[in-house]
Amino acid sequence: MEGYKRWVRQNKEFVHSFETLSAGLMWVPPELYSDSEIVPEAVTTILGIITTINAHIIETAPTQDITDSTESYSFPYSLFLSVVACLESLVEGAAQHYYGDNKKWNFLVVTEASKVLVRLSLFRKSGYKMLLSGMETSNDDTDSINLTSQDQTGSKPGSGHAFSYMKNNHSPNPYDVEERALSALSRFGENAKMVSEPVTQNGVGQNHQREIAAQCTMLSSSRVDLNHHQEASMEPPVSVTERPTLLDILSKKGLCGVLCFIGEVLFITRPLVHVLFIRKYSIRSWTPWFLSLAFDCIGMSILSLATTSVAGVKEPRVYLSASEKDEVKRRKLLFVLYILKDPFFSNYTRQKLQSIEKVLEPVPVIGFLTAQAVELIIGYQTRYTYISGS
Repeated sequence: MEGYKRWVRQNKEFVHSFETLSAGLMWVPPELYSDSEIVPEAVTTILGIITTINAHIIETAPTQDITDSTESYSFPYSLFLSVVACLESLVEGAAQHYYGDNKKWNFLVVTEASKVLVRLSLFRKSGYKMLLSGMETSNDDTDSINLTSQDQTGSKPGSGHAFSYMKNNHSPNPYDVEERALSALSRFGENAKMVSEPVTQNGVGQNHQREIAAQCTMLSSSRVDLNHHQEASMEPPVSVTERPTLLDILSKKGLCGVLCFIGEVLFITRPLVHVLFIRKYSIRSWTPWFLSLAFDCIGMSILSLATTSVAGVKEPRVYLSASEKDEVKRRKLLFVLYILKDPFFSNYTRQKLQSIEKVLEPVPVIGFLTAQAVELIIGYQTRYTYISGS
């Protein structure tokens, strides 16, 4: 596996060209090489998984700049979510082919439940920050919607060296070692002056010589300790990231932090709730459609309320980073998918598309392109995983 990773990282351009060529070949009509839709779907899924793995290998390549690297996790959350997203369409097609339209929802519940569990775990690991890139990657921005670096209390400049060192290190203070060395050096000078005086008959000079030898031994040991601590202080400190808990969010961000947490949980769990209610009431029932829409509307309303300053309210305003603003825009665009979801599509959208097709049918070229677009939309809508927005 390490050899394959090394090869992919060394041949990025070739891997990208091969993936582009493979994606282009998938536009060949599937009836040319198979009568079943499962075979082309399986080929597309395999190519998608290979592309996802290669992209993950390239993105996780070790770099020399350690300070700018994002926090890594023992479990590849992003890779797992991307692979499951590639498998969803194949799972739905195979389940529908072998088990029918009604029982395929059991398999979709399993896939959606696995994604929800992994996303909730990633949400907790990232410090309850908004998930990015379609809820597939963690939020590593320092200025995020929950606990930012400004909330962390740092040491104030000007505090005592010894106190600040003992606060962050359990080893002996290097400043104490330096003081010991200076004291031993001064005592060594005083004793040297006394030895230079005439030696008395009671052997005082010999005693001073022994004291000087002892002071030399202490001075050498102090120098060794001082050099050792100076070398240790030059080593880069190991930063330990403390992830905030729900109690920290409640205490530091107050109501705004709690609202952001609730809105994110609603958005993460919405696809699973939608599939569960479809499994219970069928795809043609309005209950799953309205419930899913309610989850999205409530989540976006809560986020909008938390990020908007209100006059007379003392709660701190929650600021969004640039990547979080892009994620909010992407989530707003997902509302367009509700016109493609049943029962709204069967009762309203299909009729509108067919009427537009009939009106533009006599027009050369435009009528043909409109017919192809309508056919593509109707075929696209038959797969739930294409329009689920999860």
